[in-house]
Amino acid sequence: MSECAVPSPGTTDPDQSFPASPSTPTVPLPQAARPARAGGATKAGGAAGASRAGGGVRVDSIAGWVDSAPLRGLVAHFGGRWPRGDLGAVLAGLDDFSARCWDFRGGRERPEAREPALDPATVEVVHHCADALGLVRARPPARARYAHLVVLGGLAHACLRRVAYAGHLLRTGVDVAGEVAVLGSFRPLSEVERRTLAEVGVTGCDTEVDALDAAVRRAFAVSAPEAEDGLDADHPHHSWSSRTYRPAGQPPVRVLAAPSSEPERRRAHTADTQRFWAEHAQLARADEVLLVTAPIYVPFQHCDALRTLALPYACEVDTVGVDPTLPDLTRLPEPTLTPGRYLQEIRSAIRSLRAVHAALVDH
Repeated sequence: MSECAVPSPGTTDPDQSFPASPSTPTVPLPQAARPARAGGATKAGGAAGASRAGGGVRVDSIAGWVDSAPLRGLVAHFGGRWPRGDLGAVLAGLDDFSARCWDFRGGRERPEAREPALDPATVEVVHHCADALGLVRARPPARARYAHLVVLGGLAHACLRRVAYAGHLLRTGVDVAGEVAVLGSFRPLSEVERRTLAEVGVTGCDTEVDALDAAVRRAFAVSAPEAEDGLDADHPHHSWSSRTYRPAGQPPVRVLAAPSSEPERRRAHTADTQRFWAEHAQLARADEVLLVTAPIYVPFQHCDALRTLALPYACEVDTVGVDPTLPDLTRLPEPTLTPGRYLQEIRSAIRSLRAVHAALVDH
């Protein structure tokens, strides 16, 4: 692909946030092949690339998102030529292109990413593409009943908002037969995150999993866990912890901090926490799993879950973003979403899709 040509007269407002555009059609997210229940036959038309456990991801649904008009248009707007070759080659080319044009983190944590200066027309193109690719608008869960509800951790404000949204879903009709799992790591909170929590009355948190635990106590009106387990390995990358709460009239809520799968290199990331939880929860074939995150991370984290949950466990995955318009959530802090952040998470989705496709090829 060609080198990146960033339209940049320097007029982007770094504090600009975007309203949703209800008229913009959304490109469907890639989906797992619908598995048969244990002992049953897989339906005709199942996806290529079934795993050893019988799971699969529809390759056509990966191609549909990757080859969509909004993503093609965004690449062209930044001076790129569409990669040639099969789906694997296209994903590799998009990964390389987005590394040059849309990676503003440079290996740093998301809050430390720089914000690019873009002209107003480019800002609109970015927002239109992000909206069409599913990073802007919240959508409701696809069904009323799930085996498990999984809340993905993040920065401190996200911990509060996602756990509160999970509580809202349970109160308004989503039925969970198994457990609510709240997944995080021992990532230390920044001073900005500590101040964010203090502004809404949450104190005493040192790590991401502390913030998630506080959010669970707040949202589910619980004070102490019924069960605790874990391993203190004298290093957060090797350690893990589990706390299970029993809120009245609700499914059990487990707060889990996972160890890293590469402890010498990094902390636990989203895929690590999902795998670790699946082992603890004894995830079963054809279980329906509802993931809760922020809208901007839905494509990326949904595709991670396809790779870490749908493929090895043959389960179904539905991923939704927090609805920021709910009254209970408007009182909680929310960061400004900028063009640079949307471009970064479109890149994250591309990389996650590439990993899913590679896993399918390996199987």
